[in-house]
Amino acid sequence: MGEQLRKPHPAVLIVGAPGSGKGTQGKVLGTIPRFFHCACGDVFRSLDTRTALGQQFVEYSSKGELVPDELTIGLWKVQIENWIETYHYKPDIDILVLDGIPRNVEQAKIIGSYLEIYMVIHLTCPDREELSRRMRKRALKENRFDDASDEVINHRIETYDEETRPLIEYYADKVVDIDATRQPVEVLGEIIGELVKLDVYKERAEIVV
Repeated sequence: MGEQLRKPHPAVLIVGAPGSGKGTQGKVLGTIPRFFHCACGDVFRSLDTRTALGQQFVEYSSKGELVPDELTIGLWKVQIENWIETYHYKPDIDILVLDGIPRNVEQAKIIGSYLEIYMVIHLTCPDREELSRRMRKRALKENRFDDASDEVINHRIETYDEETRPLIEYYADKVVDIDATRQPVEVLGEIIGELVKLDVYKERAEIVV
């Protein structure tokens, strides 16, 4: 298994502000053959807290502290290996669709020895009013009334911009901007239109399974 992970697996990364539909688009892509959706949340929800790595994670998160990048990627790598061993994810024919990881440049550097990122799909929201409306709607739907305030929403957007800008710059030549404030099906159509241009996709599309 270690041998497999030494050869970088092909991946694409989806980044987008809260309310941009990033999770929705990632999930839909994961249902399409030749793509495997890997959401950061899924990795930590399936975490085995009995392992040494799991216990380290609990130690940081129980204190409300930020989990170090090395540990975050270490946990992610364990889950990827589990998915390979159980044949959920087949790196020889699947392209990983990363959602929520890497979150910063340090994580991107660490992950670079396991993966080759071929494209970064940047779901942009030029219409900030529409983005705020979506975030407010989601917060109310999930009964998180405090999160529906303009102050909280603006803070989340600003935080996202600050965190993501360096990552976008790091992957500059691989970034494709897609306006996410349109209907989800239109956004999906444009994402797929970009992905099928990738040589790594064309190679995998020809593999008969």
